[in-house]
Amino acid sequence: MQVKSIRDRVTDRASTGTGKNLEALLHKAQEIAREVVAPATEAVDRDARWPEAGIRALQQAGFGGLVVPAAYGGQGHGLLALARVCEVLGQECASTAICFGMHSVGASVISANATPDQQARFLAPICEGRHITTLSLSEAGTGAHFYLPQTSLESLSAERYSLTGTKTFVTNGGHADSYVVSAVAADPDAPVGQFSCIVVPADASGLKWGQSWDGLGMRGNSSRSMELHGVEVPHSNLLGKEGDQIWYIFNVVTPYFLMAMAGTFLGVATTALEEARKHLMRRYHAHTGSSLAQTSVLQHRLGTLWGMLERTRRLTYHAAASFDAGEPDALMAVMAAKVEVADCAVAMVNEAMTLCGGIGYRSGSRLHRLLRDARAAHLMSPTTDILRVWIGRALMGQPLLTD
Repeated sequence: MQVKSIRDRVTDRASTGTGKNLEALLHKAQEIAREVVAPATEAVDRDARWPEAGIRALQQAGFGGLVVPAAYGGQGHGLLALARVCEVLGQECASTAICFGMHSVGASVISANATPDQQARFLAPICEGRHITTLSLSEAGTGAHFYLPQTSLESLSAERYSLTGTKTFVTNGGHADSYVVSAVAADPDAPVGQFSCIVVPADASGLKWGQSWDGLGMRGNSSRSMELHGVEVPHSNLLGKEGDQIWYIFNVVTPYFLMAMAGTFLGVATTALEEARKHLMRRYHAHTGSSLAQTSVLQHRLGTLWGMLERTRRLTYHAAASFDAGEPDALMAVMAAKVEVADCAVAMVNEAMTLCGGIGYRSGSRLHRLLRDARAAHLMSPTTDILRVWIGRALMGQPLLTD
């Protein structure tokens, strides 16, 4: 019988219970991934180049407003669509997937409590494909604890704020049109997580960038440090109220960020499995003429990998759909999905490289890039360890943010 590739079957699932709108969306994403993203992937990785061609193609196709509510001019999709689009993109280029994903997270944060003015200045151009945004939360001093910003937000007048501090690992850094920046604008003794988010335009005076990103993997992210030296922004750029961002952490930032990452690294794992499958099918032993695909132990190992990937994918889709439906335990499932995807992606690429032998291990091979990209899955905050602690605390009814 005719067996479809693993990657083709992933796209085919768009037609099973997810709606024609999402089906069309995923086929368009696959077209962009194949025709625009894939040809640039090698250069993006080699030169640590921000994946502009792919991001602009996504904007032109209407993906900029993927998760922006329809009432604001967006497509009104949720976590499931975000995860699946990032998965399709991640099969070709993890950097493109996460850059798009971080734009979507930033857009979701702006959308959550957008004022009419913010809708007009930020969301309208985002939905029209004229504006890229992203998150700027992490800081060197607090590491993976992105919910503990030290950047200060001082009110200069009734109209202006001043921002001072340094952010790290800002994806799309230097290429976005705006940045959703976290800062402390509450009482110093306020509860953990009581910070503020504000939109900082890319051309704001006093905003400076650190050196270009030169990572082991995910090399096209442009994950740079941002220096804020008394950057002035209008009060009208504040998202929500001062000090109320604990709500944003668990209702917007964490779920959307985790699903963007989960989708991206599902794509990486899918491609790794497909590389192993194709290698086993095309390789023959010269002394016997038999194919590696006919070897039972290799069949067993490939089948085991498929099961690992499929159950991880199903958890991710279930978690995303549960969150979109407003189910009470959805956030815990979302956190678990990112944890399991991280484990799956690293294990999948490692095992695929073993199955492909020296061909997969050589410098410049596709698996060489996938191995470097996959390793970031455990490191990107909230890290695997933090998420497992949060899940354990949630199961025992303990506060998640206690340290």
